Amino acid sequence: MILDLQIASNAPNLPSEAELERWAGVALAGQPEDAELTIRIVDEAEIQQLNRDYRGKDYPTNVLSFPFEAPPGLTLPLLGDVVICAAVVAREAQEQDKPLAAHWAHMVIHGCLHLLGHDHIADHEAEQMEGLEIHLLAALGYANPYQ
Repeated sequence: MILDLQIASNAPNLPSEAELERWAGVALAGQPEDAELTIRIVDEAEIQQLNRDYRGKDYPTNVLSFPFEAPPGLTLPLLGDVVICAAVVAREAQEQDKPLAAHWAHMVIHGCLHLLGHDHIADHEAEQMEGLEIHLLAALGYANPYQ
């Protein structure tokens, strides 16, 4: 996997590029070696604008995923973009009494699974996606984020 890391936030305590690659790599296991992923770490204003523009929800959220959709007849190894708001992730980790690294790992895995087509709109989809997240996080040594 090729990671394009974009940091558009001055937030403290951001994960290292190696950590982000490790977490994404677990979620994207089985993808071609040349698969490209962008992770963009942003502030609340940027993620709120994206959330409003693309989902019609006018508030800052923790993670958004934008799968790459190739035009017909074009094959590229692009997976898409995962946009994560550092401030929201930090706030949620504190509110939920979770280690910050564990919550970051969850957000990266969650975003990457969306790029692969997983969703959590319907209950059965949510159960499948959450089960996969729990499994992948456990493989990294992190606790179930839904407890």
